[in-house]
Amino acid sequence: MASSKTAAGKKRITINDIAQMAGTSKTTVSFYLNGKTDRMSEETQKRIRLAIDETGYQPSPLARGMNAKQSNLIGVIIGDITNTFSNLIVKGIESVIDDEGYRMLVCSSNFDKKNELAYIDRLLAIGVDGFIVQPTAQFREVSKSILDAGKQLVFIDSKLYDHASSWVKTDNYESSYQAVDQCIHKGYERFIVVTAEPGLISSRIERFSGFVDALEAHGLGFSQFILENDRVDPEALKAYLAEHIDGETPTLVFAPNCWALPDIYRACKDFYPLMPDRVGLLGFDNTEWAEVASPSVSVVVQPAHEEGEVAAKVLLDQIRQKGEVDPHQVLDCSVLWGATTL
Repeated sequence: MASSKTAAGKKRITINDIAQMAGTSKTTVSFYLNGKTDRMSEETQKRIRLAIDETGYQPSPLARGMNAKQSNLIGVIIGDITNTFSNLIVKGIESVIDDEGYRMLVCSSNFDKKNELAYIDRLLAIGVDGFIVQPTAQFREVSKSILDAGKQLVFIDSKLYDHASSWVKTDNYESSYQAVDQCIHKGYERFIVVTAEPGLISSRIERFSGFVDALEAHGLGFSQFILENDRVDPEALKAYLAEHIDGETPTLVFAPNCWALPDIYRACKDFYPLMPDRVGLLGFDNTEWAEVASPSVSVVVQPAHEEGEVAAKVLLDQIRQKGEVDPHQVLDCSVLWGATTL
């Protein structure tokens, strides 16, 4: 990144220049400037100090603000900011922090672990007071990066399976179990799940488990189509559905990943005339179009705005070290029944 120049044309030294001269990262230099040197070697501190002395570097106003105990900034990292579910989460967070004098910096990781960790690094350099993260599967890397910097962290829409982390999520298992169970009682006999690999993401694990347990309770089996690399291959999926749906046996397609539902719905186009009697489709969220689609889509609906509100309250409580808000919260889902199911 090129350094900017002053009005007189003289090169202005940046934190990136100091990091390069000292042979370290921008985050390490930021920690040094912020007085967080307890885990930093004397040699590293000396190199940074010499680079600053040699160049006469002065932190920008934003960097100087990092030296304050609080910046009143919150870093929010969302998996995909383009969907309505994520937008509602962000609006929920904003509705709480605005009244408390905080602002947020929102980043979209696109569920890419490299993007996620890069954004964390940049937000730490800016000096945010805490993080709300909708994570990829790299929970422990995310936790380590943030907690090692002395910042508070709340996971949203999923959780890390330990008691030390803080998280706000929905009742993914129970809502999936109950919705699929109702579909069984409606008359569906064959079941297909179209899903991404669960990995360590609790929401995926719980939705898949709820689906499987509901079927097992009725002595039913299922077939599955795995979305490789968290992407929908429309042609491959259409071919799979054509092979596994006979047009006679009432068959339910369960799509537990909300980001994949639009593509899965389009892949089912040849089966629209058979909905809901012979073919059913049940997904998650996407309420902005599920109700107006033709046929309208049955979806389990997460209270996304409320999730954002609660996550913000948990984080602010931790930043202020009050201990008044439960750091582990599960919210109830509902079901919006559409024309794709009986």
